Amino acid sequence: MTSRFSFQVQATDGKARKGVISTPRGAVRTPAFMPVGTAATVKAMLPESVRATGADILLGNTYHLMLRPTAERIDRLGGLHRFMNWERPILTDSGGFQVMSLAGLRKLTEKGVTFKSHIDGSRHELTPERSMEIQRLLGSDIVMCFDECPALPADRDRIAESMRLSMRWAQRSRDAFGDRPGHALFGIMQGGLERDFREESAAALREIGFDGYAVGGLAVGEGQQAMFGCLDYAPDLLPEDRPRYLMGVGKPDDIVGAVKRGIDMMDCVLPSRSGRTGQAFTRHGVVNIKNARHADDPRPLDENCGCPACANYSRAYLHHVFRSGEMISGMLLTWHNLHYFQDLMQGMRDAIGAGAFDAFETEFHAQRAEGDIEPL
Repeated sequence: MTSRFSFQVQATDGKARKGVISTPRGAVRTPAFMPVGTAATVKAMLPESVRATGADILLGNTYHLMLRPTAERIDRLGGLHRFMNWERPILTDSGGFQVMSLAGLRKLTEKGVTFKSHIDGSRHELTPERSMEIQRLLGSDIVMCFDECPALPADRDRIAESMRLSMRWAQRSRDAFGDRPGHALFGIMQGGLERDFREESAAALREIGFDGYAVGGLAVGEGQQAMFGCLDYAPDLLPEDRPRYLMGVGKPDDIVGAVKRGIDMMDCVLPSRSGRTGQAFTRHGVVNIKNARHADDPRPLDENCGCPACANYSRAYLHHVFRSGEMISGMLLTWHNLHYFQDLMQGMRDAIGAGAFDAFETEFHAQRAEGDIEPL
């Protein structure tokens, strides 16, 4: 087992990269999809079940955990890994995005953000230094620097001002993070859809120096075409020998397009949230299990899927438990969706290793275009 954080690119195919992130808590195979464990749990899943889907790393949420149960309490109880019974790597976000999207009555200054908790209205302050302290108390393996992310669309002046503030906060995050062997700090590139701002941001981050780099401020309403337009150049602005993380993405076709453009890591609540609302991702697109067409269907969601939902239960049963509001519905559909997402990542890693990513991508889109199996 390694005692430090490192990243190695093992194969490339076009811009797509296959590699491995080594951490003291285990290896992360890239391209990697990180299930989101917002409040120290991937909703509706046991940690060992998440691992069984093929996940190497989880994402924890600084904003939610600082409010409840608090980072100090988690630290007293032995850290986030022990607290949630996940001994493998954990990445924590900085809390910046949630403050912007969830918190009430927030005030942004050069120092940081003061805001009211969405839980009880209590007042809190989050600064680069406090974000680093919270993430140290949680004990996460990969720490994200504190940034500000404006919602798109926004005008150029607002995007520039926000990006430059984030770069100043990145330097403060780096200073506050200090020297923590075995733990990594990632910088976050901002700049909206403005190429010159992205270049300025990337140059600032490279100057500071980080263990990995994220492309932030995408998947915030700009649409896939605009996102891919940015990803056509943004990853290339970051160091080749460090992992590149696209935050908050996404749908399966977003993920394939991002990997094609040089992204190594992604996270999204989509597979778990969709599972709880009756949506299942399959190779043939999204299946809505609440539709009446499934009520008498004895077939599995996907006969080529090895997850427990597909191996042991029919569409008719999954339809019934969803309509009945049974907890097992969210459990089985979330397990299936996470399994599908990890299968997708493994398929891409294999394809990149074999120099066959283009063929993989063509087959991926062709299968999705076929649509779901015909109703009985």
